[in-house]
Amino acid sequence: MKRILLKLSGEALAGDKKTGFDEETVLGVARQVKELADSGMEISVVIGGGNFWRGRSSSTIDRTKADQIGMLATVMNCIYVSEIFRYVGMKTQILTPFECGTMTKLFSKDRVRKYFEKGIVTFFAGGTGHPYFSTDTATVLRAVEIEADMILLAKAVDGVYDSDPKENPQAKKYDEVTIQEVIDRKLQVVDMTASILCMENHMPMLVFGLDGEDSIVRAVKGPFTGTRVLV
Repeated sequence: MKRILLKLSGEALAGDKKTGFDEETVLGVARQVKELADSGMEISVVIGGGNFWRGRSSSTIDRTKADQIGMLATVMNCIYVSEIFRYVGMKTQILTPFECGTMTKLFSKDRVRKYFEKGIVTFFAGGTGHPYFSTDTATVLRAVEIEADMILLAKAVDGVYDSDPKENPQAKKYDEVTIQEVIDRKLQVVDMTASILCMENHMPMLVFGLDGEDSIVRAVKGPFTGTRVLV
């Protein structure tokens, strides 16, 4: 594995506070990513916006506007986490699919390639830039575009289960599952659009809990205790 795209859950970054940021959690993520970057890996990052905004649960706001708020939430998350990454010694850059003043640069595959050559960790903020597409879909889309070897999904749950472990204490965790099974069983690893995009482009995923000790490093170097989503 040479090139990875790390998807971070916004809620997971909030820690026990559930909203905003938990700085110790983000510092822990930064130190793990630095270890991987120092080993020569090319790393990009997508962050969800759920620690700030869950627009799809709102019945009072137009869906397009709600999704736009969510896109901006991911920009805020990337600016914050990018700065923490810089604090621990990494070079970073944030790319968006739309103009965002001087805070970010526009996404292009060529720009990403140049950043990787310079050892820069690249953040993809703003989703796809369009409503009705989640950060899950943006994650898979960017991973396919930059020809990542693997997507790492760091979530608030430690893997893929046959039902919601928060609601069903008897839920079974999968060590491995195919993307076709994810689609057929509606396992909600990522949303359906993202799942199909993964299947069509043969993009594997590792799903694990962010709060596990050295969970990001273990996903790459082992031992891995989450779920492998095979294609």
